[in-house]
Amino acid sequence: MRVCLLTPSPGHPLLAATTALLTPRHRVTALDPAVSPDPAPGDLADVYLLKTRTPRALAFARRLEERGAPVLNSAGSTGQCQDRTAMAEVALRAGLPFVATATEPSLAVLAARGGPAYPAVVKSRHSRRHDLVARVDDPARLAALAADWPDEPVVVQRFTPNDGWDHKLWVVGDHVFAGLRRSELAPPAGTGTESLPLDRLPAGWLDVVRRVGEVFALDVYGVDLLDAGGSPLIVDVNAFPGIRGQAGAPEALAALALRTAEGHHTPRTLLQPATC
Repeated sequence: MRVCLLTPSPGHPLLAATTALLTPRHRVTALDPAVSPDPAPGDLADVYLLKTRTPRALAFARRLEERGAPVLNSAGSTGQCQDRTAMAEVALRAGLPFVATATEPSLAVLAARGGPAYPAVVKSRHSRRHDLVARVDDPARLAALAADWPDEPVVVQRFTPNDGWDHKLWVVGDHVFAGLRRSELAPPAGTGTESLPLDRLPAGWLDVVRRVGEVFALDVYGVDLLDAGGSPLIVDVNAFPGIRGQAGAPEALAALALRTAEGHHTPRTLLQPATC
């Protein structure tokens, strides 16, 4: 089987470990959608792993799908997770416990209107590397952010009191991995993620995480949860996260790629086109 990684960084730890598992018997290649031409007719891989989420990468993946190639995750499902406004609308419409989210055209507009109810969390509307995620406790903090990011479209979420730890859950096919990471919004900031046995999760949390995959039509994804008084509160959904340091994740990804390449698994796709 031929597995193709759609990424500018095939050396990413998860991808490198997955490649090492596959290469004894299968061919693994990599394409950077930002610079690579579309594959020639008859040169499609058996499965593509979409590990980059730029608009150009999504368009590249969409063309592959139109030619009949399986892509994990689909371009539509990946794109829907890039717009935090659309993400919240989809999750709340499906009845998922997602944090209430309001959208503002820019930080400058938000600051000029007097700001949100404090404390609040302000995030870039469009999820990307090095985007804005900040807690805002007063007008002075908001003004400072607006000076640095004046034209940034943002979403605003009311700060939810919690224990200061993000519950990070990652799903690869039928496999779930979990970890705890000190929230970047709660000092002291942590630098690593500790693995969390699934049997330590409160009852029902795994059902919520699996439901996210169904709602967003994702096969490889991450869910960030807060413990809000014993109940899970979703604050973010990520298509194809890094899943660093989780034992068994490369094996699960390799197995999912092969099942898909062999036709034993069909990538989930949105029933309707993505709205973002």
